[in-house]
Amino acid sequence: MTRLTLAARIETWPIAGAFTISRGAKHEAVVVIAELSDGHYIGRGECVPYPRYGETPEATLAEIKALGTSVEFDRPSLQRLMKPCAARNALDCALWDLEAKSAGHRAWRLAGCAPPAPLLTCYTISLAAPDEMAAKAASVQHLPLLKLKLGASSDARGDAERMRAVRKARPDARLVADANEGWAVADLTGLMDVAAEVGLETVEQPLPAGADDALARIAHAVPVCADESAHTAEGLADLCGRYDAVNIKLDKTGGLTHALEMATAARALGLDIMVGCMVATSLSMAPALLVAQRATWADLDGPLLLAHDRAPGLEIRNGIISPAPAELWG
Repeated sequence: MTRLTLAARIETWPIAGAFTISRGAKHEAVVVIAELSDGHYIGRGECVPYPRYGETPEATLAEIKALGTSVEFDRPSLQRLMKPCAARNALDCALWDLEAKSAGHRAWRLAGCAPPAPLLTCYTISLAAPDEMAAKAASVQHLPLLKLKLGASSDARGDAERMRAVRKARPDARLVADANEGWAVADLTGLMDVAAEVGLETVEQPLPAGADDALARIAHAVPVCADESAHTAEGLADLCGRYDAVNIKLDKTGGLTHALEMATAARALGLDIMVGCMVATSLSMAPALLVAQRATWADLDGPLLLAHDRAPGLEIRNGIISPAPAELWG
């Protein structure tokens, strides 16, 4: 293995307005960048520490810097060196980028994948009052696939009204929803019936992880997708019977390497795939696009939620993401 120079830093990117889910709102995306150099090329990876799992930007940066400024590992040894986490994601994606540059090939070719095609991404409508969410949905007529943030746990009627209001405002749109663990078991069947009524394609993580057994005891009026309940390939078999799909995020899998393995394992178990993201720049989305080629839904709208993206970034027009340019990643 080649000895590499490692550098890392925190970057802050303003969000356009606010990004609101059931656990709160934020106004900026805080990302951690890892850079690995072999003396000729520099590979970059970006991660978003996941507060839901106790990660912070400062702790993630410290975990990367604890490896030292001169390191010697490749992607297989990195999987053994670090547990799946945001820090490993940044390093793993940096290794893919560096390997692609040094080999003179694109990352998709190194991964044994077909050339990536343009993909339609979800566009997120943040949690708000029903009329506000409907107005936002109506204001993005050029975006055909919308993801509704729901999960007002004390307001089941409000979530029903949100779904109906958005559908009324956008009768043409494809819709998915994410409850972010916010629904109560007592409201589950009624809310799922409304989801079917308005034509949602899937509902993501309606119940808290670790308290989602009820999903195995009810008919799924629409497919149910695991997010907080799904982390790595090793836990997928336990989800069967409760979930119909899994949301694969590189910050949970610890990078592109295991995300590709998880996608293969999910399909083998008959699970549909969503590939998701945290709010971040195009550098986070670029490697996820390779996994999203196998997905039913791509939810990679992070750059669209920012006040501005890094340059060069991904080209996203009318919700269609073009493959990443080599100057960005991979």
